[in-house]
Amino acid sequence: MKKKSQLFKYISADFIAANLAWFAFNIVRYYLTAAQNFSALSDFMGYIHVVKGQVVIPFIWLALHYYSGYYNTTLEKSRLSEFFTTLATVLIGTVLIFFCVLLPNLPESIRIYYEQFSCLFLFSFFFIYTFRLFITNHAAKKIKNREWTVRALILGSGEKAAQIKSLLEKPAASMAYTVQGCVDVHSDLGNIIQTQGIEELIVALDSDDENELTNLLYSLYRYKLPIKLPLSYSKLLTGGVKIKTITGFPLIDVMGNNFSEAGKNIKLTLDKLVSVAVLILLSPVYLYLAIRVKTESKGQVFIKQERIGFHGKPFVIYKFRTMREDAEKDGPSLSSENDGRITSFGQIMRKYRLDELPQFWNVLKGDMSLVGPRPERKHYIDQIVKQAPCFYLLHNVRPGITSWGMVKFGYARNIAEMIERMQYDILYYENMSLMLDIKILIYSIKTICTGKGI
Repeated sequence: MKKKSQLFKYISADFIAANLAWFAFNIVRYYLTAAQNFSALSDFMGYIHVVKGQVVIPFIWLALHYYSGYYNTTLEKSRLSEFFTTLATVLIGTVLIFFCVLLPNLPESIRIYYEQFSCLFLFSFFFIYTFRLFITNHAAKKIKNREWTVRALILGSGEKAAQIKSLLEKPAASMAYTVQGCVDVHSDLGNIIQTQGIEELIVALDSDDENELTNLLYSLYRYKLPIKLPLSYSKLLTGGVKIKTITGFPLIDVMGNNFSEAGKNIKLTLDKLVSVAVLILLSPVYLYLAIRVKTESKGQVFIKQERIGFHGKPFVIYKFRTMREDAEKDGPSLSSENDGRITSFGQIMRKYRLDELPQFWNVLKGDMSLVGPRPERKHYIDQIVKQAPCFYLLHNVRPGITSWGMVKFGYARNIAEMIERMQYDILYYENMSLMLDIKILIYSIKTICTGKGI
């Protein structure tokens, strides 16, 4: 509830601040350039373009703040980071509003351009940052006085759990913790989490058994809570995780990655826009492929398989059928280049990756992204993690239609090749960025156009 309340405060404050900034700017604007065209300030403030701006521009600011990633984190905010994020967003917003809204209505004068741009920037930054700083300082005071704490549950009942409990209950620099207890991993966690309102899980096993830890992490994903590990477990991880230091004690954020908050929001929006465009524009292609699949061999047009996706959540993936209907009558089986189960038209679709087209529906639903690690079936994941426990890191991002592994390695024919391909996806995870996504998309289009999908 604290997070939702803080989010509401920040959004409301930004909306009010944007209104005040536009109102104050227009008062100054009147005396700088508009007084000669209006008999009184009240006439100018009631001018239709000024009123429209008063209504529309605050929503433009909210959209910019969303894409800056400012609203993704509400409690553990760095005031220094907040200053620079606000400064950058206000600068971008001022440029956008100045050139799109103000410039067409201004007389040609360099002096006036500089005056109006500066006034809009200063008013916007002053009101937005002042309101934000007040809310952030208020939250920091609440945290420092331990009026706001994170209700944490430590999974473990040994010496390590007791040590972490002692450290977390000391005053923290960024967030205070109230440890609700140390419990055995075989306890009824779902009931404990629900009845005690647990907000964060901290794993502290005395055992160094990698398989035990990996299985536990997989079981925890379904609770959709932040999961933290002591630094001693870092051998299971890679460089692509966030380390959070609390009272001098480093914890690894298993659910985090190095992708910027702004990048996450932009990526999500682009996923939705591109998937809608593809589904509409390529609808004749979908119809043609569906007819060819149906007429060439008996069976359904689409195949549906359960895959493991974001935060370990199962979802149903859709593909055009490329194999005979009874291809997996004996259970899950990976295909190879000359697999006799693949139909003749299925070979063509695989070569140009056309069988993957229905997955744009998965992207629109939010199960997948355009770019991300390829989702696997639990049957294969259970075998992979025995040899490569760090595979679970890939569940911290949405799986993709295409991936660095698919571009550089392609389809895998066995578990060994799946693990080899996984190395590329781990590399992607550690270096996630919008530019890397664009690079992978370009390579993927090249693969499709040259027919090197197999």
